[in-house]
Amino acid sequence: MKSLILACCLLFAGLAHAAAADPVLTQQVNAFVDGWHDDAAHARMRYFDKMAPDGVYIGTDRGELWQRDAFREWGRKYFEGKGAAWVFHATRRNVYAAPDGALIWFDELLDTENMGHCMASGVIRRTGAGFEIVHYQLSLAVPNGVAKGVIDLVKAAEGAPVPPAATATAAPASAPATSQASAAASTSATPPAPTAAPAAPAAAPAPARLPASK
Repeated sequence: MKSLILACCLLFAGLAHAAAADPVLTQQVNAFVDGWHDDAAHARMRYFDKMAPDGVYIGTDRGELWQRDAFREWGRKYFEGKGAAWVFHATRRNVYAAPDGALIWFDELLDTENMGHCMASGVIRRTGAGFEIVHYQLSLAVPNGVAKGVIDLVKAAEGAPVPPAATATAAPASAPATSQASAAASTSATPPAPTAAPAAPAAAPAPARLPASK
């Protein structure tokens, strides 16, 4: 127990010194991640080579948790002989780094061709050969004002019962109304720094259906 407490203290102490990456590193990371997205946009199989051997990709479908090699095999049908796989354009990216620069994490807003606005976060490891993506998670950017409707659609698609619509009640005059165009909740706050590079799962479950993100 004492060793666990000491490890946690050291971890939080290290994170306290973590900060936004310096401009040179940020430029390098932006070029690397933009190039990674561009590989997918032009169906270049080297897209998968930019992920770490133990790298993990999490898509928008709850069944999409891929280890790199399984992700590569699944993705071949979208890459080989194709002009494009999936097209993501980053409109904003924040880059952070550990003090020694060996571990880097980022968050980004994306415009996509098939899913509209998305959000993602990733972890990059710096090695002697360069950068490699250890973890990437993609999500749909859902405005708070329409989240309830989206949740009901998901429940219906998954076969869960959707509760009947509740009778609307007027909000008190002092309570601000929720905007239908409000930004996704996680885009309004400073993104938290991850505590560590995530461990790869033991096995990647097969998705129940083709993911909407691709």
